[in-house]
Amino acid sequence: MYLYESMTKIMNLFTSKNHLSPDEILKKYFNELQLWRNEENEIDILVQLVNAIRPRNPKKPEQISLFPIIEFFTINNEERINFVAYLQTVLQSKNFDAILTDAGILQDTDFFYEVKKRVFAKVLPYQAPKDTLQYVLNQVFYVDSDPVWINKIPIAELEILFELFQFETIYETVAVNSPLYEVMQAINLLSQRTSGRALESDVMKMVPEYAGLESPFAAFEKELYAIENTIRNKESEFYTNSSDINYKQLLVLYKQCNEFVEKAFQNSSKYGISLRVNQNLLRIKQQLYRVGVLMPLLVIDKPEDKKAKSIELAIKLIKYNCLKTNVRKLFNESTQLLSYEITQHTAKTGEHYITESKTEYFKMLYAALGGGLIVGFLCIFKLLLSKIETSDFGHAFYYSMNYSFGFIAIYILGFTLATKQPAMTAAALISALEDGLKKQANGDGEKHKSFAILFARLFRSQFIAFVGNVVMAFPVTFLGIWLIDLAFDYNIAETKWEKLVTDLSPVHSMAIFHAAIAGFFLFLSGIISGSIANRDKHFDVYYRIKEHPLLKLNFGKAKAEKISKWYERYWAGIISNFWFGVFLGSTASVGLFLGLNLDIRHITFASGNLALAIYGADYMVNNAMLFWGILGIGIIGFVNFLVSFGLSLGLAFRSRNIPLAELRPIITSIKQHFFRKPMSFFFPTE
Repeated sequence: MYLYESMTKIMNLFTSKNHLSPDEILKKYFNELQLWRNEENEIDILVQLVNAIRPRNPKKPEQISLFPIIEFFTINNEERINFVAYLQTVLQSKNFDAILTDAGILQDTDFFYEVKKRVFAKVLPYQAPKDTLQYVLNQVFYVDSDPVWINKIPIAELEILFELFQFETIYETVAVNSPLYEVMQAINLLSQRTSGRALESDVMKMVPEYAGLESPFAAFEKELYAIENTIRNKESEFYTNSSDINYKQLLVLYKQCNEFVEKAFQNSSKYGISLRVNQNLLRIKQQLYRVGVLMPLLVIDKPEDKKAKSIELAIKLIKYNCLKTNVRKLFNESTQLLSYEITQHTAKTGEHYITESKTEYFKMLYAALGGGLIVGFLCIFKLLLSKIETSDFGHAFYYSMNYSFGFIAIYILGFTLATKQPAMTAAALISALEDGLKKQANGDGEKHKSFAILFARLFRSQFIAFVGNVVMAFPVTFLGIWLIDLAFDYNIAETKWEKLVTDLSPVHSMAIFHAAIAGFFLFLSGIISGSIANRDKHFDVYYRIKEHPLLKLNFGKAKAEKISKWYERYWAGIISNFWFGVFLGSTASVGLFLGLNLDIRHITFASGNLALAIYGADYMVNNAMLFWGILGIGIIGFVNFLVSFGLSLGLAFRSRNIPLAELRPIITSIKQHFFRKPMSFFFPTE
């Protein structure tokens, strides 16, 4: 983006021709000498003129006035006549249907290819053939922000210029390559593309309700052809009107086409959705939207509409051409539904991590104690694995497998790892926020009250998980290293205790940064879990296992169904925990390879490492380091929670299209609830 903006500034310098004013440019080229006819590339003059008009900060002024140019042409008739001749030469017979059908619309179902193509086009823009309007627009309106200031020009001024330049409306003829012909060609092509893509098996799978019914897209195509055929066969008045029965029927069919796409998106919660299908549906949606924008151009109810709609078409052509490489919009639209489905899964899973009653609270404590027990062993295993003489890759592999199988064991046995909850519970909190927003819309109470209550439940659940993990990991690790020393007369932490305790200190090491990395991986593991569950749902994996002929033959129907249910319940979590282990185990080795200080710090492992350090030092850790070590454990846990929860909450906000401006009243509501019931954030008070 910065490279593109820099190139734009350089281009501005080279094309400004000594920063001539619009009046000076017009006088220079369009006086009685008509110097514009001597220019090798005529478009360069138009480029200069637009550069002279273009404001430096298009977002700043509320209105952009072209009155000085209007005044100039009103006073200088000869220059006006010459300029009109110039515009006719530059714009005449330039086809533009490709702008309407392609610009700003997905051209490929491969998301990453589309992103790469648009990013490359920002640096090195695609240039259309010189006989197209797109080439002219690429040369003249090459800045992404051009639509911003053009939209600030008063319509009344544009209408005056329309008259001064003697432009004809687009409704004068439907001859080949005429503007109206190009518009109808674009609508036709877009409707054919949507019709074909909507009938693909992957798309039809998302809307079984439409199986056996006539496609609304095919019906729309037929109705559109009838209207356009009527317009083409007229001798004059090449348009229809809004009261035309065929046009009304076209609008009904257009609505049905949109309902088809919306139904497919809604059914994603039932059937899951892949990135390819998401891109397919998004492409159909974008094409339908473009058809909806162009259809009204075929309708004229009042004579003055002809001029207004002709100007409207010109503005849209500039806008679409400028925004054809918009990466942010592509990313936002492409990822919103997928992020919704992923967070929808984590919301369902996350509900189990939020305790309400005292019984659930103590169940969470017992589960956290179990998680701490396993982590205690993992801390010892990692220290033993560090003594193996192997490459950095070898250590990364051993550490990753140690973490991965440990986390999978915690998950399968129903235990809890502290900080795993935030990534899984953010979406559940968003559901409470959505309920609050609905209540506000109905004028029913404080909109964020339910969110604050649920956040208090989450916080105390996380707190007790921290306590359970830390309380168990420390003594188990301590007992383990003592038993190894007792059995083999070997203190495995004797040479590493100083590093173990120093790494916990937030002032003597980069513990906070490393804790943030662990928080990011916690968030990422939640994403993986949701995406695996969504993928399996979309590809009917559970049903395929249940009905697999070899499984039924060898194990029986009941066993095959049992395997299917086990897979549905555990597989996404197993894969998520496996990769979480890989991330934690390989980060330090990746850091060594890159020459960067990368590592991870997790509160539960920090507790175990403190036990190893104390025993390794033969209890001779000085009070200052012990203080920073204990404080570091708390800070590490807080950063783990803050990063994983913050990222997950941001994704959940994004997936529900809730503005981040809601964060301020949310924080206020949480504060108010804390002051009302502070103990509810640490212990169930109801």
